[in-house]
Amino acid sequence: MTETNAKNVQGGRLQPCGLDPLTGFYRDGCCNTSPEDFGRHTVCSVMTEAFLAFSAERGNDLSTPRPEFRFPGLKPGDRWCLCAGRWREAADVGLAPPVVLESTHEKALDILALADLEYHALQLS
Repeated sequence: MTETNAKNVQGGRLQPCGLDPLTGFYRDGCCNTSPEDFGRHTVCSVMTEAFLAFSAERGNDLSTPRPEFRFPGLKPGDRWCLCAGRWREAADVGLAPPVVLESTHEKALDILALADLEYHALQLS
C-alpha cells in the first residue's frame, strides 16, 4: 500500500523518482515504503556506471533485465529507488550515486544522515 501524503527528506511532498523505468518498491514511480519493504527502497538516485558495477560486485546486478520481477535492467542516467543500506555502503567507499532529495522518502533518515544525502544531492536547477 503506497502513501498518498508521503514526505521527502526536506519535509515536502514526496515527488516521483522515475517513470521510465518505473521504479519504487511498489513500482508506482515513487520511493514509497512500508513495513513490508524490508530493504527500505527510499533513496531516489541517478544510476552511474560505477555504482552499477559496485552493486553487481555486491551480488545485486541492477543492469540485467528480470522481466519476471517487472525489472527492465538499469543503465547510467536512470533514476531508481535504492535501498538506504546499499546507498550507504556505496557512500562509504566513495561510489554513492547522486540523490534526488525531492524524491527521497523521509524514512531514509532512519538510516542515513540528511547531511550525507545533501552532499550527494543532484542539482536540478
